[in-house]
Amino acid sequence: MSLEVAVRHRLGAFSVTAAFSADKGVTALFGRSGSGKTSLINIIAGLLRPEDGRLAFNGDVLVDSAARIFVPPHKRRFAYVFQEARLFPHLNVRRNLGYGRWFARHAGAGADFDRIVDLLGIGGLLNRAPANLSGGEKQRVAIGRALLSSPRLLLMDEPLAALDEERKAEILPYLERLRDETGIPVIYVSHSVVEVARLANRVIVLENGRISASGDAATILSAPSPAISRREAGTLIEGTVETSDVSHQITIVCAGTVKIQVPHLEAPAGKSVRLHIAARDVMLATSRPDGLSALNVLPGTIVGIGEAEHGMVDVRLDCGGVTILSRVTTLSRDLLRLQAGKPVHAVIKSVALDL
Repeated sequence: MSLEVAVRHRLGAFSVTAAFSADKGVTALFGRSGSGKTSLINIIAGLLRPEDGRLAFNGDVLVDSAARIFVPPHKRRFAYVFQEARLFPHLNVRRNLGYGRWFARHAGAGADFDRIVDLLGIGGLLNRAPANLSGGEKQRVAIGRALLSSPRLLLMDEPLAALDEERKAEILPYLERLRDETGIPVIYVSHSVVEVARLANRVIVLENGRISASGDAATILSAPSPAISRREAGTLIEGTVETSDVSHQITIVCAGTVKIQVPHLEAPAGKSVRLHIAARDVMLATSRPDGLSALNVLPGTIVGIGEAEHGMVDVRLDCGGVTILSRVTTLSRDLLRLQAGKPVHAVIKSVALDL
């Protein structure tokens, strides 16, 4: 899969100018509210016609302002999942899903109904009306309807933004299964570091209608950025499940030479997982502490200290080949005499890594 985008469009006093490419997997358009994410995904969907530029998918030119080419939305074979589920209130779940299959008539036989229902865990909802579904259930049905249209590309505009934290936690594993099992490329709009860290292979950061950074998720989400709030700043670690302690509901994840204990994951040994560790959840000690409830005490070396801001500094550590960011006060920096090259221990509570 190859999506090529190079467009420019003005909306009143605001303008979007972006050029990027996206391959298979999940590509996140990431940034704060008002950065131009929705305008850009609407251009890809064909809901917004750019003033200038070119857009192509797998070699098919969908937009070319110079050649006056503009393929309308219904001919692009892209599916769009909005913030709200937008289910038909007069149809039950089965018939809402059937609406997606109706569109697939133009693309072939359509995706397998039972497989999609199983993938999203909505088998028990088929005879229910949308009014009797939770927010998370509605979004899973909306995603199922989109998948059953046999799209070439799935567009998702902040699909979890309208959900509370409990519903988000409910639906994220289904989105991971969608990414891993369907093979359908996804453009995913979000301003949430947690969502992007869990789902995205590649991240494109938008600021004021312009691309300020792009690259693999681990690199982008671990780097300082105005798009990432101080509360969410941290590091994204990619590791594999080693084993689980079922009696204590703890799973051990290996990353480099480091072993990190997290709350129990429903994942087999060897499965790749991601951990986003917020800098505010990492304490530092100059000697290994004893008698702590925190299960993760990782030896490391300071590789850099950022500039002070509001009485706080970010300290970057190398812990066995894994980079971890810790935020401490300037008072702690001075009392502990923290500096590059100094050996320390990173202390991380397992409950802070709840996935």
